[in-house]
Amino acid sequence: MDSRMVFVLLWMLLLSTSTGIKLDGNGYVDVVIAISSKVPQDNRLIDKIKEMATEGSLYLYHALDEKVYFREATILVPPQWNGTNFTKARTESFGKAKIRIDNANPSYGFEPYTNQYGECGAEGEYIHFTPEYLLNDTFIELYGSRGRIFVHEWAHLRWGVFDECNGEKPFYHSNGRIEATRCSKNIKVEFYEVTAGGSLQQCSIDPQTLLPTEGCKIFLNRNEITNSSIMFLPGLDAVTTFCHENDHNYEAPNMQNKKCGKATWTVIFEDSVDKDALRSLKPLQSPPPPPSFKVVQRKQRIVCLILDVSKSMEGSRILQLQQAATHFLRHIIEDQARVGIVSFSTFASTLSPLTTIDSDTTRENLIKLLPKVAGGWTKMCLGLSQGLQILREDNGDALGDEIVFLTDGQTDNIAGCVQSAVQSGAIIHTLAFSDSAAPELTEMAIKTGGKFLSPNDKTTSNQLMDAFASLTLSTGDYTNEPVQLESVGARTSDWFNGTVSVDQTVGNKTSFVIIYEINFPSVYIQSPSGSVYTQTNMSHDVSQKTVTLNIPGTTEHGDWKYSIQTTILQALTLTVTSQATQADVPPIIVKTHMNQQFSDGTKPMIVFAEVSQNYRPVINADVWATLESETGSVHTLRLLDNGAGADAFQDDGIYSRYFIKMVNGRSSLKVRVKNQDGQTRFAVLYIHGCVINVQLNHPKPLVFVEPLDVGNFTRTATGESFEVTLSGTAPPNFPPNRITDLSAEIQEDTVLLNWTAPGEDLDQGRAKSYEIRWSFDLKMLRFNFSNGYSVNTTAVSPQETGSVEQHSFNLNITIQNGTTIFFAVQSEDKQNAKSETSNIAQASKILPGPKSSGISNPDMNFTGLVISLCVVTMIICFIVVFAVKCRKLSAQSDMALIVSNECQNNLYA
Repeated sequence: MDSRMVFVLLWMLLLSTSTGIKLDGNGYVDVVIAISSKVPQDNRLIDKIKEMATEGSLYLYHALDEKVYFREATILVPPQWNGTNFTKARTESFGKAKIRIDNANPSYGFEPYTNQYGECGAEGEYIHFTPEYLLNDTFIELYGSRGRIFVHEWAHLRWGVFDECNGEKPFYHSNGRIEATRCSKNIKVEFYEVTAGGSLQQCSIDPQTLLPTEGCKIFLNRNEITNSSIMFLPGLDAVTTFCHENDHNYEAPNMQNKKCGKATWTVIFEDSVDKDALRSLKPLQSPPPPPSFKVVQRKQRIVCLILDVSKSMEGSRILQLQQAATHFLRHIIEDQARVGIVSFSTFASTLSPLTTIDSDTTRENLIKLLPKVAGGWTKMCLGLSQGLQILREDNGDALGDEIVFLTDGQTDNIAGCVQSAVQSGAIIHTLAFSDSAAPELTEMAIKTGGKFLSPNDKTTSNQLMDAFASLTLSTGDYTNEPVQLESVGARTSDWFNGTVSVDQTVGNKTSFVIIYEINFPSVYIQSPSGSVYTQTNMSHDVSQKTVTLNIPGTTEHGDWKYSIQTTILQALTLTVTSQATQADVPPIIVKTHMNQQFSDGTKPMIVFAEVSQNYRPVINADVWATLESETGSVHTLRLLDNGAGADAFQDDGIYSRYFIKMVNGRSSLKVRVKNQDGQTRFAVLYIHGCVINVQLNHPKPLVFVEPLDVGNFTRTATGESFEVTLSGTAPPNFPPNRITDLSAEIQEDTVLLNWTAPGEDLDQGRAKSYEIRWSFDLKMLRFNFSNGYSVNTTAVSPQETGSVEQHSFNLNITIQNGTTIFFAVQSEDKQNAKSETSNIAQASKILPGPKSSGISNPDMNFTGLVISLCVVTMIICFIVVFAVKCRKLSAQSDMALIVSNECQNNLYA
């Protein structure tokens, strides 16, 4: 059986058995809802979560033609919560949970939202609910039924669809009419401003845009009854489904059209992770039962290090093992965790039983027990068995405990013991320390919710140190977790210099760890105020060739400069780690991963890095990813947050880039982030919530946290390794990426188009040419691009990827007032491969008329009775512009529509 077939079989196996949400028949299972450890205990939260999921299950069942529902869900409560009815967690963790209950994101307040990184149809990262949203029933009046909002967010998370409204453009022109951004267009609406006294008046027109001003609100027609769409009006009682193709509003300038260009129903059934299952599933014969729930908890972190000391680990490998494991025990594993150590070769030995980390002395005693010599065969199953035995000694099982399994795996076949290890219930992190390490290591990690890492043994890469540093298990409180500020290496016979910035969010337990290959170098570390630390201030472990500087107390904030001098050619590395300075100020953190952990090269891979502080995006940072294959091929990419190419949204703190230089085998991922030029800042924007019923004495509560000054900072982060198996020897050639930010404007009879330049290969390089077409018919342009009218682009030369493109031209026709025209672009590379058609941009020629100061609503049948009733009861009965998810996920304020239950009763009476 060739390697490609092995890869395919392994991939299919992992898809069917790995941790994470799965659709089992008609029911979703393994749905983990995790409560952050920052949330105080309130057992009502558990009941509210169950109510929301139960209501949402039935709503989901009706929304998707009675095909699917929520069958099983697990609620993970924080370790400090007290209770006797919590069972022991297995592989569940806050960091990998797809639904999170945590304190408010300052950009969204108490409003639920979904963090989406990827393209149309790609799964999101997680849904974020706040305790306030779940516990305070008043929010039902503002946001809508929790079960309905859950399904709205589930569609973002699971199926990768987007909102069908737009707060930045709640109105648009369409052939002489002003339309509200909505789906479907068949929904009849009227526009009014609401005065301070609660009365209605016609909307004012902005003289620049000739659209309604910001104070204009949208009212549903009193006779309007519609069943779609969940991505537009989830809180409206009549809404029970998603927009289908036959009623989708392709003109609406919303995120769904920009990213997908098709109806949400079509994306769910043709592009989502569940597309094949949903098309083949038959409707249930009767309504589904309520979901079943488990409430679980991990009280204490319990870890067993299982370390390979076989003959192939001799020399530099066993030394690197000591250095990295020492770093883990001294700086990474948290206080009060329990740690055991096992080594294996021909035999397996217990070097330490489970020991509670209760002091620095305990840490140092464990470090002394680490293995120092290597020899013998690689009997991995013996090591696994011994490690599991240690984990079972405390309470009889290994459920929810962790294994860190390091091996170069060069002789033994581990396949015979993988199943028993997986069934133990332990989380297994696997570190493949050579290019020949067993493929089953990947399987064990993915099946148990662990991390798979493939560090190389090149001394300057520092990858094994990085791998151990990444082995944290978050509970949601990042103030108690170590943060890696720097990890860098070089081979030199002179100076090794650099700067590490310690920002305001970190400074406790700061350590500088220098590793040298041959001879002890001279080390100088200078604080921001000018104090210089030398070897006399540091600890030197000669056997491990390590020099460590531990800064007592709170580290001085600012730029720390290091200068390391060697007189012989040798490898030097520096690792800097710190923790939060204040218990109530989480640190800036970086999380990185690939969009695929396994690839056959047919689809482009994407590198993601999220830079944030307490959910707030950190923007304008300098972010670089290094991807290194096990064969030594190294590629460096600058990641961008520009909302073009691989990047979904501009200024959301998520930096992205396509990775096209794929090579066969495993590769590692490391990201370095810095701000040392003063450009970086927090993106903190208040977003209006989903309001169903606005009363004059009941405004939506504001959540705003004064942003810290970002200042200079540095971070490094290690992502899980990924594996590529190409059908040939070289990766495929990809066309230019799809343009997703095309915009159009008509000034008299001149058209002005703007977009971000794609690359020759996706978002890298420079495309060869553009093809621009236009039409009066949006659908024709969308589905038959080549039938549109062509624009002469011979004078248009594409710029480098990421550049702003502008092109103006005349259509050689007289554009009549009120006319709306649609535009689209395709790019072409040197191999004549064409990109997908861009988003459809539209522009209207609107000339001010004598009555342009306001909008009249001649068809509006609001009676004085309805308005008087609203004024008397002090309730403003109108559909406000809101943001259930009608916003750009980059914390930009987007809007949508929803109707109050009380007003709905009046308007539909």
